[in-house]
Amino acid sequence: MQRAGRKRTLQLTAPLWTAGWLVLGFAPNFPIILLGRIITGLCVGFVLAPAQVYVSECCDPEIRGRLGSLPTLSMSFGILISYTSGSWLYWRYLAFFSAVFCVALFVILLPLPESPVWLEAQGLDSNAAVKWLHLSKHAIATVKDDPEEKVAGEPKSLFTREVFFSSAVIKPFKVGFALLIFQQFSGIDAIIFFTVEIFLSAGSSLNAMTATIIVGAVQMFSNGVSTMLVDRSGRRPLLLLSAVTMCVSMLSMGAAFFFEFKHESWMGYLPIISLVIFMLGFSIGFGGLPFLLLGELFPTNYRSQLSAMASAVNLLSMFTVIKSYHALEHVLTSAGTFWMYAGFCAVAFFFVLFMVPETKGKSLAEIEHHFRGKKSKENINLQNVQTKF
Repeated sequence: MQRAGRKRTLQLTAPLWTAGWLVLGFAPNFPIILLGRIITGLCVGFVLAPAQVYVSECCDPEIRGRLGSLPTLSMSFGILISYTSGSWLYWRYLAFFSAVFCVALFVILLPLPESPVWLEAQGLDSNAAVKWLHLSKHAIATVKDDPEEKVAGEPKSLFTREVFFSSAVIKPFKVGFALLIFQQFSGIDAIIFFTVEIFLSAGSSLNAMTATIIVGAVQMFSNGVSTMLVDRSGRRPLLLLSAVTMCVSMLSMGAAFFFEFKHESWMGYLPIISLVIFMLGFSIGFGGLPFLLLGELFPTNYRSQLSAMASAVNLLSMFTVIKSYHALEHVLTSAGTFWMYAGFCAVAFFFVLFMVPETKGKSLAEIEHHFRGKKSKENINLQNVQTKF
């Protein structure tokens, strides 16, 4: 992503992603199905960070929250489409249907410019991109590096002790990675992957497909609300509200399973109510904002590497949560497992309260300067830091 650029990384991934879905659709046996799943899974990892960084770098600070939340909103919309179409399409046809979106990704990217922030960092002319995107100078303001931070005119490697443990890198590294870990250990993917089991445990008469479609619709609605609010209320308030809501809903979910409420009473529907409230709380904050912050917190020179690393940690955490759910349920019981997730949500609340800075309305240069500290104050390119209005 750092060498090829954000746009080109997405474009190079699109054909491979299309091929993965076609392999899956035409697969004659299980090993080929597995190959198709591996290819599509790798492509998810390839596009997760570049898409978020690209959007964040191509908009003004005043609207970056709304536009930066669109990848997550689009993802939830895609999940809902898959749930809905999967209820009546044969799985091979669903794979072909998914390949159409990968082709569309490649075509839609053709007229779009490369990220002006990336062009600036590479020493290339960004004027055409800035003009096409109608950006203000505030949006592409940069932080000048100290001469000792460069080797032969190029930024030093991220993996040197001097760079990695510098305040400009290690502070946003801790915040960004922790948010993505908390996102997964809230139990979200256990809820999504085992929705049917939870609904059945609650004694619901809804069939499996209807249950998943309801969850997908709730998630998309909540992400839409978050997209509208993020530039008005800021990132921190939404994250705090999200953590509290998830914690309370997980506590009530655990209580419902622990006390085994009879299905004849309205309390028998507490697991379903808790699940819906959890999805609302998750989607309004922790669902999309950690990914938005990926494109905001990390310094320009190392944004590509750190975002890719963060995405890998996020996917690894997702895998851990999904694979550990049944084992935890066996050891801790269902109630104990949900209470454990509630504990992670409570810790996430205090982490956001004390560690996460507000980035609402700030340029990427101002955010980077915040983490660098006072000693780098003179290194901001003040000539470029102008508000749009």
